[in-house]
Amino acid sequence: MTLAFIFPGQGSQAVGIGAELADAFATAREVFQEVDDALGQNLARLMREGPEDQLTLTENAQPALMAVSAAVARVLERDFGIGPDRAAFVAGHSLGEYSALAAAGALTLTDAARLLKLRGQAMQRAVPVGEGAMASLIGPKTDVALAEAAAAEGARLGVCVVANDNNQGNVVISGAKAAVDRAIEAAKELGARAIPLNVSAPFHCPLMQPAADEMAAALAEATILAPRAPVVANVTARPTNDPEVIRRLLVEQVTGRVRWRESVLWLAGEGGVTRFAEAGAGKVLSGMIKRIAPEAEATPLNTPADLEAFAQSL
Repeated sequence: MTLAFIFPGQGSQAVGIGAELADAFATAREVFQEVDDALGQNLARLMREGPEDQLTLTENAQPALMAVSAAVARVLERDFGIGPDRAAFVAGHSLGEYSALAAAGALTLTDAARLLKLRGQAMQRAVPVGEGAMASLIGPKTDVALAEAAAAEGARLGVCVVANDNNQGNVVISGAKAAVDRAIEAAKELGARAIPLNVSAPFHCPLMQPAADEMAAALAEATILAPRAPVVANVTARPTNDPEVIRRLLVEQVTGRVRWRESVLWLAGEGGVTRFAEAGAGKVLSGMIKRIAPEAEATPLNTPADLEAFAQSL
């Protein structure tokens, strides 16, 4: 068995995330306290009690999801003896790349929390509310080629690109609202279903360049170490353990495409990964794995029981 740890992105947040872990493990409570101290806010209470509209704010959702992933990773290491070096690779979806780097020791928990707080704020500042949009193109005919064709139609009216290549049947586009609206119509004409997403900003598109500039300045000051397992980066779908490459790719990721389908194909192919463990909230990535690499095993690690069963299976 060759193992990869994978870490979810935005959208997996819900009131109550991390509560079971905190109730069961002092290690998890320690992680949540470290994140609270880093941010100077009671994020742990917001995660446990809500309100949901505050938790869903990008600047809160991003560090909250990282905190849950970090708690899973640290509990596995401290309470079950399963460190990130047991994995051949780590990877994360969008903000999950920061979770992967924190779990693998490339970023401190404090730096990851602060960088993600800033990332969320910078993304929100980059485009005024209502001027950007995202849409999910779904259905059996939906692939990246169809999404690129639809985005090209939208781009006649403004910025419109493929933002997330999640899996066959699920591709997300992002850009200026009028352009995305046009791309939605084009996608329907091409045989896809198109669902506008309830997001506060158009992530992973060139409109995010002001946010990329802010992140470049912040990341230039951050200490990044070689991860204990290579990280498969979103924008290249290939592994690296070079701190300076990681720093550059985290900046590129703000405006660049999340190449998740390609990342999983590389991991399950050249990487030889036969088992994926999704560390954090929800099981969205595990569902994607089953569609991209059905021969591989995908295990969501959400609850104390999940962690115990996983540890016993190794």
